[in-house]
Amino acid sequence: MEYVTIILRTLLLYGVILFIFRVMGKREIGELSILDLVVFIMIGEMAVIAIEQPRDPIFHTIVPMIVLTIAQIAFAYFSLKSEMFRRLVDGSPTVIINNGKIDEKAMRKQRYNFDDLLIQLREKNIKNIADVEFAILEPSGKLSVFEKEKGKKKTPSLALPLIKDGIIQEEHLALINRTSAWLMKQLKKRGYERIDNISYCTYENGMFYIDEKDE
Repeated sequence: MEYVTIILRTLLLYGVILFIFRVMGKREIGELSILDLVVFIMIGEMAVIAIEQPRDPIFHTIVPMIVLTIAQIAFAYFSLKSEMFRRLVDGSPTVIINNGKIDEKAMRKQRYNFDDLLIQLREKNIKNIADVEFAILEPSGKLSVFEKEKGKKKTPSLALPLIKDGIIQEEHLALINRTSAWLMKQLKKRGYERIDNISYCTYENGMFYIDEKDE
């Protein structure tokens, strides 16, 4: 009879966890944020304990799972509305290689060493760091790599966001040797008076891409 209980609890928890993950939204395993990972680990541990202790009421496991789900959805909402909260929870991308130059200071800040860099470059079939124009360490730990364009005389550039959710990205402006005053001036020339009305803005090769917030 105990084995039957274990089987039924396993199937029930499987269904509950599947439902919870569906509610949390779609995201690839490699793209999980730290918050997602913590919640998934906790839910997994709760499920294991509930299966190993069939005499413990199943609601002692399901209720904490529901609480975690609600907390996760609430945090996701706050993350959507506030960039400061999003950076606090998820972190932000870090430019490791900029215009072919390795930023050792950024690597030390992220506790990221050259072995890590070389491993991730090899995974992308890049044999030589000299072939890389830009490399960005994403909050998920994934390395995004942009190779140098061979045989073309072109000023290297990377379309980093200068404005996200109405907030100027000062560190990205610094990477292209620009200031917020310059950005404000350029936007006003194009008829954009208020920064907080802009959801996303990039600048590449003298061209702006600007997307306004939905009304």
